[in-house]
This record gives sequence, C-alpha cells and structure tokens, in this order.
Amino acid sequence: MAPPPSSQWLQQIIWLVLLAIPIACVAWTVTHEEIFREPREYCADRSRNAPRLLTRKFFYLFTCEYCFSHYVTIFFLILTRYRLLLDDWRGYLIAFFALVAIANVYMSSFGRLRQEVKTEKLTAKQKEIELEEVQANGGTDQGSDASSSSSTSARISKARSASSG
Repeated sequence: MAPPPSSQWLQQIIWLVLLAIPIACVAWTVTHEEIFREPREYCADRSRNAPRLLTRKFFYLFTCEYCFSHYVTIFFLILTRYRLLLDDWRGYLIAFFALVAIANVYMSSFGRLRQEVKTEKLTAKQKEIELEEVQANGGTDQGSDASSSSSTSARISKARSASSG
C-alpha cells in the first residue's frame, strides 16, 4: 500500500498518527527496556568517557529517546516513503518533524503512565504491609510503639526496593 498523496489530507493524518507508534516503540525499547540494557550502558559509558566529541555524541544518541527517535524516523520514512502535505522533498521534511513530535508525545505519555503504575503498586504494597501489621497485632492499634513502627518502616523499604527492580 502506497502512502496517500497530498490531496488526501485525512489519510495523511491517519498515517501520521499510526506511523508514529512503531517509531515510538522502537525508540523507547532501545533507550529504556531491559533487553537493551547492556548495549545502552556501554553507549552511556562511551558517551561520557570517549576522548572525541563526535564519538561521545554518536554514543549518546542510543541513550536518549528523543535523539534516537530522529534516526528511527528517518528509517521509517525511507521504508514507507511517507510525505506530509506536499508530494516533494518538502513533504518528507514536514513528515520527519511531525513524526518525531508525535512519537515523542507517545513516549512521554507512556513514561508518565508507567510511573503512575509503579507508584500505585508501591502504594498498594505499603497498605498491604500496614494491614498485615495490624492483623499481626491482633487487630489492636499498637502501631504507635517504636518497634512496631520501625518494623513497618523496614518492610516498606524492602517493598520499595523490590518494586523498583
């Protein structure tokens, strides 16, 4: 299926919104997910410690989702030949910046959603620990003594470290 011509602007917008999804997925996966942790750590180290500026900047692009999304977008533009608004080289340029912008909105939204889910899990775990404490004390409110309070704090800290990993 060929990308829509400039006269079909509604289809072009649909393509824009949909094409930004795989761009965001690839950029996020490479720059954040565990499967690429070792290469990303290597690139992060080289981006800080390489002797030449150009080398540092090259390796930095693999650690920054915004930077990396530009290169992923170029790949997808070549792959799909998608142009936005105009059917010549200017359409590629407009499509390039529009796709990067939409992909980064997706990545920002996903990052925010992930943070909210982590926070909710941590809050639920903390409440679960507090409930276990109350039940262990036979349903009486003995949470005010120092040993019970420090025990609860220790369990909450342990839950936080377990959920962050």
